[in-house]
Amino acid sequence: MASEASSIRTIAIVGQGGVGKTSVADAIVFDAGANSRLGRVDDESSVFDTEPEEMKRRCTMTSSLHHVTWNKHEITVIDTPGQGNFVADTHSALRGVSGVVFVADPAAPLRAETAKIWSWVREAGLPCLVFINRLDRSDADIDGTVSALTGVGIKAKLVQVPVGEGESFKGVASALTGKAYTYSDQSGKFSTGEAPDDTAAALEERKGQVTEDAAEGDDELLEKYLNAGKLSDDEVAAGLAAGIRAQTFVPVVLGSAESNIGIPQLHDAVCGLLPAPCELGAVDAVDASGEPKPVEPAPDAAFSGIVFKTIVDQHAGHLSVLRVSSGTVSADSQVLNSSNDTKERLGHLVKLEGKKHSEVPSATVGEVIAVAKLKATHTGDTLCDPKSPVVLPPLTQFNPAISFALEAKKRGEEDKVVQGLMRLAEEDPALHVERDEGSADILLSGSGQLHVEVACEKLERKYGVGVALKAPKVPYRETFRKPIKAHGRLKKQTGGHGQFADCRVEVEPLPRGEGFEFVNKIVGGAIPRGFIPAVKRGVSEAMQKGGIAGYPVVDVRVTLYDGQHHDVDSSEMAFKVAGSMAFKSAMEEAKPTLLEPFVSIEVSVPDECMGDIMGDLNSRRAKVEGMEQVGQSQVIRAKVPMSEVLRYAPDLTSITSGRGSFEMSFSHYQELPAHLVGKVVEETRSRENNG
Repeated sequence: MASEASSIRTIAIVGQGGVGKTSVADAIVFDAGANSRLGRVDDESSVFDTEPEEMKRRCTMTSSLHHVTWNKHEITVIDTPGQGNFVADTHSALRGVSGVVFVADPAAPLRAETAKIWSWVREAGLPCLVFINRLDRSDADIDGTVSALTGVGIKAKLVQVPVGEGESFKGVASALTGKAYTYSDQSGKFSTGEAPDDTAAALEERKGQVTEDAAEGDDELLEKYLNAGKLSDDEVAAGLAAGIRAQTFVPVVLGSAESNIGIPQLHDAVCGLLPAPCELGAVDAVDASGEPKPVEPAPDAAFSGIVFKTIVDQHAGHLSVLRVSSGTVSADSQVLNSSNDTKERLGHLVKLEGKKHSEVPSATVGEVIAVAKLKATHTGDTLCDPKSPVVLPPLTQFNPAISFALEAKKRGEEDKVVQGLMRLAEEDPALHVERDEGSADILLSGSGQLHVEVACEKLERKYGVGVALKAPKVPYRETFRKPIKAHGRLKKQTGGHGQFADCRVEVEPLPRGEGFEFVNKIVGGAIPRGFIPAVKRGVSEAMQKGGIAGYPVVDVRVTLYDGQHHDVDSSEMAFKVAGSMAFKSAMEEAKPTLLEPFVSIEVSVPDECMGDIMGDLNSRRAKVEGMEQVGQSQVIRAKVPMSEVLRYAPDLTSITSGRGSFEMSFSHYQELPAHLVGKVVEETRSRENNG
């Protein structure tokens, strides 16, 4: 049977990379009795980081799930990436949850990923807790961390105070209960008692502040507090829960995942303060005609859910990971994929326990299940009751920041490479796979160099095909700078029917980003209407290989204004060739120019590295657009030629001693400076000559 809707919690563990999110998730699973040992990233025993690439680098690269039970509550925990190369997966994971635990390191500066992830949490309207981890470190700074979180927009309010500091940290005291919870080992077992003398004053002060915060979460409670000057413990908890649901308040709890301190109290906060999915508001959706049709998160409503993740399992095949947004769904149900209007039959429903699965007969609002072997369902699709079709908002698509050409290590395995990469892209929508039309190269694009390298490692491990990463190719384009008229004429006599076509075109530049426009201005039947599309096809094909360095031509309008035909010898093929000849003639006479791609880049660096980074960006022809203080880091936003940052990651690591991070996305094309055109042409021809 599906769980009681009010007892369900589905949470994502989020935060920037390196703050111990996976350790927190492992401790949650262990203390709930769902794992017999406390999983640790460092000894490769985590139930979340199980991919060899994650173990090798001690870095979460894909969201992973586990289901636990705590005090009659059913909790699904999703551990998410925080490193910039993989953080797009976190955005997708947020579509699968009804609450968030934001993990912070009290000894580490906030980086740009923190602000980015927090903006996603706010955008999704998710209630949130903050867990300040690693309080057993000597340099832990709770107040500084709360202040830094506030600086990026998180309305963080402490509801606990620590018992002990640094290596003497042994527990937490709660401003909600007035009790202290102390630990003597890593078993997760604790003693409950009065706060120690050196903690009591701080706890009393914190309790007064929390009561005020709780009163502000509800108008009735505020009136009572103003009149009586106090609230009961239940009223404080209710006021905090209301403030969390309204996203005006983010409680902060404390602990250390590696020492297993404070995790049971985190469990209690998740169950007691974060709302059940059925208590949240309606989800935006549209009906079959595109009209708004909000989905109420009620167990007795018509079923709907979104596939927010796909896992290609070696034994189970394709697993579609689905969050139930409304209603209840049972195994062996027939549902509608309303995203592509196809029927699907759900077989067994399973809950994910790390790498293992446990079968369930049904699932209700807020629960996350996986379904194997759906035929036409992909990440981002909506599944729903065929009698009440709705389409939930699709997942956000992220533009890749970098592309590499791949070469199969063994000749003849190119198709296997493409097939394997397409399977990887099903699991990771931030990966893009395509063939370069000009060179026939296999191109793999991702969020950064590490993202692409890890994908290639997975390709060899999972599908037994190795690839070599070739130097990233800059996708230059060519365009015209001035209008020009040109003439294409084909006349061949081969005995019998000949080939004849004559067309005159004008080619003129368009603004950047406008692409290709074809205009037909033929009058009087100079070229019959049936041959006009053939001229357009000929021009389009000729545009794929420009006249400077063979890059595609973009941002031009081609106007067909005159021509001739022959009643017998003219054909579609003849006019296609003539159209191509006309465009090539225009290129020879027009002196076209090269366009280079620019990317938007955000670089997050410690304050003391600012000068070096600014100097380095200027040397790369960057146009700095702004700077912003985020926590203890500076975030620099700039537009920079893609060619200048293809190998930026190792350079940034060197300049900042590994403390910097960056993210890129495509921005626009603009004309390449004249003094660099010759260099690009020479490099392109050299690459082509060397194969």
